[in-house]
Amino acid sequence: MDITSNYFEVFGLPVLYRLDQNLLADRYRNLQRQFHPDRYADKPAREQRLAEQYAAVLNQAYTELKSPLLRAQYLLSLNGLDGSGESAVTRDPVFLMEQMALRESLAEVRDSADPFAALQLVADEAREHYFSLQESFAQQLARDDLEGAKDTVAKMQFFSKLLDEVKVLEHEIDE
Repeated sequence: MDITSNYFEVFGLPVLYRLDQNLLADRYRNLQRQFHPDRYADKPAREQRLAEQYAAVLNQAYTELKSPLLRAQYLLSLNGLDGSGESAVTRDPVFLMEQMALRESLAEVRDSADPFAALQLVADEAREHYFSLQESFAQQLARDDLEGAKDTVAKMQFFSKLLDEVKVLEHEIDE
């Protein structure tokens, strides 16, 4: 395995946004078995270190490729763009208003008559937007609209964070 390869090459996958997640998981498990550091416990120190490096690269590559947001950010980085951190912002006023409305809805969940139903509505709407953005990103990337793809990734970050907040609130309400 060449640890200097891009993450797609590590798993023998095409450099595309839409990935077969089952195939990715299968290849990850196979490579993990092959390069797991425990298999190199009785080998020379150099081979042990290489196995640890391979395992670390495999874990990082798998984490990034299985996540829709991280995969999109990684694809942007392969194209020379930074799609993460502070540089990933959108100035779309309609999108920002939608975000504010969703966040207000999320803030009101605890006070609603049926918090679980209210939370489910917010979660469903957020997931729908998030999946729509993933489709937009895939299309933009396919037609080399990298600036549009970068803006879409910024929007995806908002929804990814919102969905994380939904999970936290759901857990809090459960307790």
